[in-house]
Amino acid sequence: MTHLCVSISVEAPDEIHTALADARRAVEHGADMVEWRVDALAECEDALRHVRTLVRESPVPCIVTIRGAREGGEWRGDETDRVSFLEALCTASGEVAPTYIDFELADMQRSANVRQKLELCVEHPGQVRTVGTRLILSAHDFEGRPAALLRQWTAMAEADACAVAKVAWRARSVRDNIEAFELLATRVKPAVVLCMGEPGLMSRVLAPKFGAFLTFAHAGSDSDAQRAAANAAGTAPGQVSVQDMVNLYGFRRINSATRVFGVIGWPIGHSRSPHVHNEWFREAGRNAVLLPIPIPPEYEHFKASVAELLACAPLDFRGACVTIPHKENLLRFVNEQGGYVDPLAERIGAANTLYLDAAGALYCANTDAPAAVDALTHGMGIERAALPGKRIAVLGAGGVARAVAVGLADEGAHVVVFNRNEDRARRMCAQLQEGAMRARSAVAGSMTAGRTTEMSTGGFHAFINCTPVGMQGGPDPQGNPLASDVHLDETVTVMDTVYAPRETPLLIHARSRSARTVDGWVMFTKQAERQFRLWHTD
Repeated sequence: MTHLCVSISVEAPDEIHTALADARRAVEHGADMVEWRVDALAECEDALRHVRTLVRESPVPCIVTIRGAREGGEWRGDETDRVSFLEALCTASGEVAPTYIDFELADMQRSANVRQKLELCVEHPGQVRTVGTRLILSAHDFEGRPAALLRQWTAMAEADACAVAKVAWRARSVRDNIEAFELLATRVKPAVVLCMGEPGLMSRVLAPKFGAFLTFAHAGSDSDAQRAAANAAGTAPGQVSVQDMVNLYGFRRINSATRVFGVIGWPIGHSRSPHVHNEWFREAGRNAVLLPIPIPPEYEHFKASVAELLACAPLDFRGACVTIPHKENLLRFVNEQGGYVDPLAERIGAANTLYLDAAGALYCANTDAPAAVDALTHGMGIERAALPGKRIAVLGAGGVARAVAVGLADEGAHVVVFNRNEDRARRMCAQLQEGAMRARSAVAGSMTAGRTTEMSTGGFHAFINCTPVGMQGGPDPQGNPLASDVHLDETVTVMDTVYAPRETPLLIHARSRSARTVDGWVMFTKQAERQFRLWHTD
């Protein structure tokens, strides 16, 4: 069993009551171990009594950590004083001792005296005292993968006093997680291997799949977001809450057979795909989990990262939602890998769904196009059969815009594409028309590029925003892609493909002009339903 440990930083005596309340709340949400980070508290007056209070009243077995400044902690004192404090905490007669203490490998190796004193206060084969506390021997690098990682790992394995080996480093990319999993596979004793930062989320959530001794979460709740963020920042970058670990990612259901899916994009923190698909996995009784996977925009990053995820057999990576800016990268990748590209995705020149079929063959598809048609007709209050002849303005020339334009033109609409770079809009339309000819696909409607000044002349039945303008976490979250002089009234429908936030500046503006609106959540859920049906999880 992999423990879910909530890490709580306590800096002063007046924080103890709140910290214990945080711990109890975390246990109610699913934590089964607490790490008391007492770097600063251990230097306060009467510190030993205060830390003993935390240990004695801890609702579940606990770890006590006094992290040295060299590895990201706040302890500034002498190393001998620190280990003497831990010895007093662990060996006092009649006192409740912590289940584990965490101490840095580098500081133990730096001084024979420190090592000897540390060995006196923890259980190990050569211990002559009656001691119940065990040692987590750790190494942390907040810059990146440590050059001495394998030497550290070997030293921990060989240290008799080390009950649990723990290494953590800041992930530079999602590929760091693969090395973390490979390292866990070589363990000779209980071990923790974590990648810090947003790209390292996979190493935290999938700890049970790879047999880690524990993984960490923070105790904060949605109702106390500031405290949650401060707590997470005070222990390790990239921690998520206990609630998200248990409820969003299904931590207690993850095992070695769990199949892994992702949502790939840059940025990706705003994505609601994990919430939707993980809920559907649970409802369907499928042993699968979907995680956010941030990959920088360049194709080289996408290719290297996805190739490694697919090549890691123990990970069992089975597919992904792919969003901005990687939809065209996905199509290129699957073609280069000799996989199968759905004909619609080939025509569009972009895909949003990566999957393996039951035999393990690589596929990609585009579920945006049919979902966009469904969403728009729903918002306009018409059937698909009523689309021929409708004039639709599509804003943008990226992967989403390509899918929306093809989907609507195939249904007979007259699509006019607007983009700040008008040459890009013209190239997009020409490419899509060429794609239709190569596929010998008859397009019932039309696709043309328009000048931005033409948007205000009227005559459009609908406007569809396919840019990231207005997106939470995007380049212009407060922006509105429609100029104020664009004619809107109750006969016009405005649709946004941005779904986070659900109420975008564009939709607020459109409603103020009496236009009908369709939020991005409608299209999102319709395309997600199609993705879910493509993924093989059994």
